[in-house]
Amino acid sequence: MAPVRGDGMRGLAVFISDIRNCKSKEAEVKRINKELANIRSKFKGDKTLDGYQKKKYVCKLLFIFLLGHDIDFGHMEAVNLLSSNKYSEKQIGYLFISVLVNTNSDLIRLIIQSIKNDLQSRNPVHVNLALQCIANIGSRDMAESFSNEIPKLLVSGDTMDVVKQSAALCLLRLFRSSPDIIPGGEWTSRIIHLLNDQHMGVVTAATSLIDALVKRNPDEYKGCVNLAVSRLSRIVTASYTDLQDYTYYFVPAPWLSVKLLRLLQNYNPVTEEPGVRARLNETLETILNKAQEPPKSKKVQHSNAKNAVLFEAINLIIHSDSEPNLLVRACNQLGQFLSNRETNLRYLALESMCHLATSEFSHEEVKKHQEVVILSMKMEKDVSVRQMAVDLLYAMCDRGNAEEIVQEMLNYLETADYSIREEMVLKVAILAEKYATDYTWYVDVILNLIRIAGDYVSEEVWYRVIQIVINREEVQGYAAKTVFEALQAPACHENMVKVGGYILGEFGNLIAGDSRSAPLVQFKLLHSKYHLCSPMTRALLLSTYIKFINLFPEIRSNIQEVFRQHSNLRSADAELQQRASEYLQLSIVASTDVLATVLEEMPSFPERESSILAVLKKKKPGRVPENEIRESKSPNPVSNHQNANSHHINSNSTASNKLNNSNAHADLLGLSTPPANNVGGSNSNSNSTLIDVLGDIYGTNNNANAAVYNTKKFLFKNNGVLFENEMLQIGVKSEFRQNLGRLGLFYGNKTQVPLTNFNPVLQWSTDEALKLNVQMKAVEPTLEAGAQIQQLLTAECIEDYADAPTIEISFRYNGTQQKFSIKLPLSVNKFFEPTEMNAESFFARWKNLSGEQQRSQKVFKAAQPLDLPGARNKLMGFGMQLLDQVDPNPDNMVCAGIIHTQSQQVGCLLRLEPNKQAQMFRLTIRASKETVTQVICDLLSDQF
Repeated sequence: MAPVRGDGMRGLAVFISDIRNCKSKEAEVKRINKELANIRSKFKGDKTLDGYQKKKYVCKLLFIFLLGHDIDFGHMEAVNLLSSNKYSEKQIGYLFISVLVNTNSDLIRLIIQSIKNDLQSRNPVHVNLALQCIANIGSRDMAESFSNEIPKLLVSGDTMDVVKQSAALCLLRLFRSSPDIIPGGEWTSRIIHLLNDQHMGVVTAATSLIDALVKRNPDEYKGCVNLAVSRLSRIVTASYTDLQDYTYYFVPAPWLSVKLLRLLQNYNPVTEEPGVRARLNETLETILNKAQEPPKSKKVQHSNAKNAVLFEAINLIIHSDSEPNLLVRACNQLGQFLSNRETNLRYLALESMCHLATSEFSHEEVKKHQEVVILSMKMEKDVSVRQMAVDLLYAMCDRGNAEEIVQEMLNYLETADYSIREEMVLKVAILAEKYATDYTWYVDVILNLIRIAGDYVSEEVWYRVIQIVINREEVQGYAAKTVFEALQAPACHENMVKVGGYILGEFGNLIAGDSRSAPLVQFKLLHSKYHLCSPMTRALLLSTYIKFINLFPEIRSNIQEVFRQHSNLRSADAELQQRASEYLQLSIVASTDVLATVLEEMPSFPERESSILAVLKKKKPGRVPENEIRESKSPNPVSNHQNANSHHINSNSTASNKLNNSNAHADLLGLSTPPANNVGGSNSNSNSTLIDVLGDIYGTNNNANAAVYNTKKFLFKNNGVLFENEMLQIGVKSEFRQNLGRLGLFYGNKTQVPLTNFNPVLQWSTDEALKLNVQMKAVEPTLEAGAQIQQLLTAECIEDYADAPTIEISFRYNGTQQKFSIKLPLSVNKFFEPTEMNAESFFARWKNLSGEQQRSQKVFKAAQPLDLPGARNKLMGFGMQLLDQVDPNPDNMVCAGIIHTQSQQVGCLLRLEPNKQAQMFRLTIRASKETVTQVICDLLSDQF
């Protein structure tokens, strides 16, 4: 161990050494307990402890806490250290308080008084320690207690510079937790004028604070623009020798420059004053000029600092988008970085050029670098740089270079990284549609996409090509011919089969005159792919076959034979059986005229914005230009039922149904806002606070006078409003891991008066506690008007149980005693771990759990009209793993999971079988423990 010098605490060093030398966890715990007992006895027995000894023991407690052990004493001794005049003792006291003292502690008033004393001290070190403590705690109580002192310290002429720096950063920390702490009026001007301070450290800290204030209230702080431009100009034009203390590798004040440039980006336009705008443009030109100068140092720190300022300046130029000269210069500068050795610089250059490509002033300049960008897409070693090159090609594309860029992206797609293929497919599809002058080219591009990267072609893409072909008569024959040729390939992707089935079912007659694509040839070609496809695609092909009977009566017998084969047990899928049976009867019973009416061509889809762009925006929010593809409206299929029979089977019902639901994609950008709360008066404030904490905005009852209590919904969710009436709102937020759980209960007072004698009590019998051990922390007895408090609970599942604990809440409201009970959302399913398994493993396990005691089954009527997607969502929230493509019937839902208890792990399987005709469900639970099957079955049987 190194020798201890000066003010070093030898006892602390020895203790740390002992801990490090422990050979086992038990030895470490034993040594810690011994030390805790020693410290406790010293604090209780020895009233003459000096500051050094208190500091040493408090340090030991801090170290023990950092090792993960709870500390429940020593707080008063730490508070006593705050009154010391020695820096080291005061520092340790503040450190202990920052880390270990709860804001609800009884000692908080003493702490606040000690901090106030230090804030008034003439010793700047003591003032800084106090400010750091306030910022570290950063609570609303701290903000309210020091809302007057800290702003005064910040703007006072007597305050030392180092204290002003700390005051600005402390105020920024408190502003983030309590935005109302910053006074307005004359204070605004005084804070803004800190940008003129002589001390660069004060200006740097003040810029961070002002940037946060501007984001919240830009109009009030607009006066900062002139001062920021002036200060930035002085920094940029200064020699590195003028700002020696703030020069970093020959770059004057790079961090402050970056902060000022970001501050100016909060306004657009930055300024309306011609003189200020001219000075800003001159400053930006100076930054661009300096980037062209030879480096003053070969060290990487110099280039990093210089480029940081340059890129932020370019961001400001792009943000303003009003100076053609600066935009062109910025583009040329970025073009030089495309060939730089530094990967990060190439990435940043590509990213900035993506934004420049959207400006009318610099778009043509960006296009000059097209060849280099294509080379980057193909040759870069770093996949993130290649992806950024793809983004730039997408952004720079226009009618003049669309075909070349799309072809290059298609060529690269064959060898592209799997991580970027899906996004590339979407971008190629959007570009091909937006800039197609000839829709035969568009059809070729999409079919090439499916051939090259079929697995990454989303449903929206192949829906889209079908929409366009149906809406444009001139391309229908070409599309049928091209897709017929594509289907002749030995290996054909399933998406190609879907497109082929749909288009040939509608327009196969346009190519039937050629003997090479005669009706029977078309039918045999499609049917040769049938056995390789999923049930969904098979259903689409059966719809194509019934269309063929209308288009080509001469092959009716061939198609009817296929329908006969698939209308019986040869097809394990009930949907396919039913579809084949109905189509067979339709082809036998219906006359030619009836068939022609029922199986008429799909009508044109109404024009609307492309859903593919919405998908891309969802994948890359903020990276897709907002004006993309606006002029090329996306057809959306009609959802009419003008001919019920026609639309029951009309041309590929699988695709039709999904296309009809494409309004579901209307909010793919995630921009919808929840309905506004209509709770009146002050209640709305407390309501919104609680709801914001819980993230359960949509589920809130807006009627303040109605009591809301629905614990059943928490079977499928962990967060939300558990109970609400006109006085109280109780929210819950919980998390679970294996057999352990943690709940936070949020009690919100919705009234104008305090709720006194507030006392939640756990109602859980001793016998039940042996199965589920629940511990609940106490809360304050008074819940102030409009306030909210949190209560933490921990739960440990020891063995499976049937019921859930209850809390009884009592309080006095306006002198009247109130009491009610609420069941906690702690059902046994909360301790599920989802389990993945394939069909073979599932049914093997299902068969093994076939004993009478291992299964439970219920058949029940659906509580509401059968909602299979809703049932799937509920099962996904129940805690088990919903297994897709396991059950032969796609309507059936199967799940698997393991319930973790302290004593054992209980495997559990679930099968939910809906009967659409009878509007009923059959629920079967199989588990390795009898009691679990019955409990899970009872929990779920009334939920669908």
